[in-house]
Amino acid sequence: MRTKFDEQLEKLHIEMIRMGALCEDAISAAVKSLLEQDADMAEKAKETEQEIDQAERDVEGMCLKLLLQQQPVAKDLREVSAALKMISDLERIGDQAADIAELSNYVAAASEKGRTHIGDMARATIHMVTNSVDSFVKRDLDLARSVYKADDEVDALFEQVRREILELIAADSTQGELALDLLMVAKYFERIGDHATNVAEWVEYSITGVHKSGN
Repeated sequence: MRTKFDEQLEKLHIEMIRMGALCEDAISAAVKSLLEQDADMAEKAKETEQEIDQAERDVEGMCLKLLLQQQPVAKDLREVSAALKMISDLERIGDQAADIAELSNYVAAASEKGRTHIGDMARATIHMVTNSVDSFVKRDLDLARSVYKADDEVDALFEQVRREILELIAADSTQGELALDLLMVAKYFERIGDHATNVAEWVEYSITGVHKSGN
């Protein structure tokens, strides 16, 4: 019975890794569409978002099967329950990557300065997604907690982008619509960081039995 459970758990880990990789692909494609005005990458981000939706359904089915057939307890139950929570955040990351790709055409006129720190936010959030999923598979508490620190860095970058956007409006009041679109893109990246942090918090719960929020 334990061997069967371990086999199913290993399959769950593989699917979680695949879903995390899809999220990374979606963010990368969205960033390329944004910074390089690559329409093909914008389309890829949207297509990958649909793959992420399917992956969420697949993982949810695996988790429910594990709960019903194996009736896990203690840390095994926490691990499966955490996975169910995590996939919801990963699905939202896919949605937000597609939203960024949707806005890429509208920020084409932004200066290099206006987009530099958004690129920094993108790279940071991809790293957060990778580490949050890896920490679950490896049961690495330190790696999960490193995501919290990275989220602080993403928040700081968001504030920097916000200041740059205010400077843009101050220099040219006709750029209001462009500034709003840039701010929305930055906000989506900030939210991706928040979702990656949520994933890491559920990893911590699966290992320690205590959720960072105290709930």
